[in-house]
Amino acid sequence: MALILKKVDRPRELKWYQASSMLYGDWGTSKAYVLGLAFAIAGHASLFFLFAMSALTAVIGFCYVIICKVYPDGGGVYSAVRSRSRLLAVIGALLLIADYVVTASLSSLDAFHYLGCSHPAIWAIGALILVGIINIVGPTKSGNIATLIAFFTILCLAVLCIAVVPHLKEVQITLPQGSIFSNWTKFVGIVLALSGVEAIANVTGVMVEPVKRTAKRAIFPVLIEVIVITLILGAAMNAMPGLTGHTEDMIHALGSYYIAPWFGKVIAVVLGLLLLSACNTAIMGLISITFLMSKDKELPPIFSDLNRYGMPWFGLFVATAAPILVLIFEHDVVQLAALYAIGVVGAITINLGACCTNMKLGIKKPERWLLGAASVVMVIVEATIIYEKHHAVIFALSVLAVGLCARSIAQGIEKARILVPKELAINVLTLEEAQDLMPLYSGSTLLALKTVSSRLVDEAVLHAKERSQNVVYALFVEEKPPGWAYPVEVEPSHEAVHILKKAEWEFNRRGMTMIPLWNFGSNAATLIVKTANDLNLSTVVIGTTKRGAIERLARGEILKQIADGLPPDKKLVICNT
Repeated sequence: MALILKKVDRPRELKWYQASSMLYGDWGTSKAYVLGLAFAIAGHASLFFLFAMSALTAVIGFCYVIICKVYPDGGGVYSAVRSRSRLLAVIGALLLIADYVVTASLSSLDAFHYLGCSHPAIWAIGALILVGIINIVGPTKSGNIATLIAFFTILCLAVLCIAVVPHLKEVQITLPQGSIFSNWTKFVGIVLALSGVEAIANVTGVMVEPVKRTAKRAIFPVLIEVIVITLILGAAMNAMPGLTGHTEDMIHALGSYYIAPWFGKVIAVVLGLLLLSACNTAIMGLISITFLMSKDKELPPIFSDLNRYGMPWFGLFVATAAPILVLIFEHDVVQLAALYAIGVVGAITINLGACCTNMKLGIKKPERWLLGAASVVMVIVEATIIYEKHHAVIFALSVLAVGLCARSIAQGIEKARILVPKELAINVLTLEEAQDLMPLYSGSTLLALKTVSSRLVDEAVLHAKERSQNVVYALFVEEKPPGWAYPVEVEPSHEAVHILKKAEWEFNRRGMTMIPLWNFGSNAATLIVKTANDLNLSTVVIGTTKRGAIERLARGEILKQIADGLPPDKKLVICNT
């Protein structure tokens, strides 16, 4: 007997400023290395290329507003293209994974260039290991910290821009030299400024509705900041006399020259922290997409296996080890930029092209023309990278080869999977399904399950019988890591089925009827409270166990959230198991 896919109720709680902050943590960091790369590649002609890059960035930003509008349940390349071709969606996702890997490598490396550390590659590898260790127990307040860092970054950059404006009349500009193709390749060399725009499309499934307005309000402030500050600082860079070097820490050099050496150090520290935050964001993005693909059976199930703290342990290992491996073989910012570009440009190209050619989408003709024109440009950019950067091609093909092999393994596992025996199966219900059955099964007790024990079942039975009831609702919340990785439908895990089946047997043994409930999400407390409220259950019974200090702290936080979330007329019963 096969398990049945259940529709996931995704909470739409992401507000525009939260999405904008997340987008800035990825897209906004591009100026930290794009300015230095542009000057290293084109010298005093770099301003022309930065203007061209800004124009393309604006176009792609508008394109993603359209994509977010037509794909409110997930506009990232994997979710959006999946309805057209599962294979193409997987290829797009693997290119995005390649982007995340190099984002983590490049961001951590450039962070220590800004911080002025000797042997920045070694420091970067150490930072990646530390980020991996911290995330074993899952992210806690990292989102708030990232927002704070972004605020100070914007503040410092605004001060720097004000200081450089009087000096812009001293800008030294030379016309681009060489053939059209050589200048085109220079432009392609800084195309990584587009990185991060895919991040906003990935989270449309959890955005506050209407998604079109939320996405627009999230994208445009970051888009304007990236373009305006990049161009102002790009002009200031070309106004510095005798400028050489500083490919890896150009904004540090600008701060030291135009304001004071102490300000240069301050902005270097702030940007270093922002880049390390972007590194963590990339790792979490990589974990999210591999988790989602595993739930969709496009990657082996090991990628969605969670440790006791709710973190996919193998996904975290891969997300940490892959960028470290890249840094071992390549720790030059210019070379890493090429590896970076091939992934993000490929993912954007597939998404734009698939959206443009999907005639079922409600897209206006001008919007479709814009998507089509942008996708053609991106195809040419990707073809140029493939032609010019052979090591980037090898890297991308390696990621695709490993990913497609893993997909084949996942498909083999699915075909060979032993189906659940009929006597061990149980028809778990979602909250919506349970609401339809409420008139038939009158009860007021909710048992929140993580494990099953006789003492916990007895406690729930006692509270039900006190009200002369014969029905208990039992809920198992299947955890997912924090982030945007919400599948549309998911198959309840064997662990969920096993625990609910065991609980059903215990209740049957006591002459009670158990209604098995199942839900999926990253906040168990919120889902428990929602279930109790929506089903109008007056008593919530939950068990606690003796665990390590960190797990006791996490469990205590869940209990506190449940206690705070339940209305005064509902009772929380904590049972030591």
